[in-house]
Amino acid sequence: MLTRQKEIIKIVNQKQKVDVAVLADKLQVSKVTIRKDLTQLEELGLLKRQHGYAVMADPENLRARLAVNYDLKVKIAQKAAAFIQDGETIMLESGSTCALLAEFLGKSGKHVTIITVSYFIADYVGQYSNLEVFVTGGKYQAASEVVVGALAKQMISQFHVKHLFAGTDGFLPQQGFFCNNIERAEMVQAMARQAAEVIILTDATKFMKASTVKQLELSQVSQVVTDDQIPADIEEYLRQSPVTLTII
Repeated sequence: MLTRQKEIIKIVNQKQKVDVAVLADKLQVSKVTIRKDLTQLEELGLLKRQHGYAVMADPENLRARLAVNYDLKVKIAQKAAAFIQDGETIMLESGSTCALLAEFLGKSGKHVTIITVSYFIADYVGQYSNLEVFVTGGKYQAASEVVVGALAKQMISQFHVKHLFAGTDGFLPQQGFFCNNIERAEMVQAMARQAAEVIILTDATKFMKASTVKQLELSQVSQVVTDDQIPADIEEYLRQSPVTLTII
């Protein structure tokens, strides 16, 4: 993907809807070039086109979310991979950085067993023979390609692991981490109960907003891995807490 196309994705996800002429002016290229870029990005499912506009893709679409702050998420995933031993069994929630962590483990050659609720992640790393992936059953959410509900929680309860890696949609001091879907929040809570350590993987933008549903209390989280754009007050708050904060 071209650097310009990454910038288009960033702008569209910030603004949600952007005029083609505005993009052309901001990126100093012709509208024809922007339209070609938008066509390619739409074919990849990373945004949508409307008459004269680029529009943010479905926020539930994990492939689209992967493209937002992609380079930062890769670095976060690489850092997180160092916590995982060869031969370990881990749990992965359905976040985009979790998908990149799974991919990095596949490329690393480590033999790792992954327990996840994400069919997207299972498919994303299906080509790596060093990874063994277990996906729970349950109620399928097609937009996000995850399973939720009572059956999924019952199956998760049969496992215990050292590490759960999870993404997040927002954070508030004194309250903790948030998710934008109540059923997925319940799945993260169920997975956290079966893990000795919960590690949040997120780019720093998630610390600049809240979301809809409580996901985890700060006391339930062992580590947070994020980037250096984390707001100074939030960084200070986390460093004063029992959580281990790693900034890449």
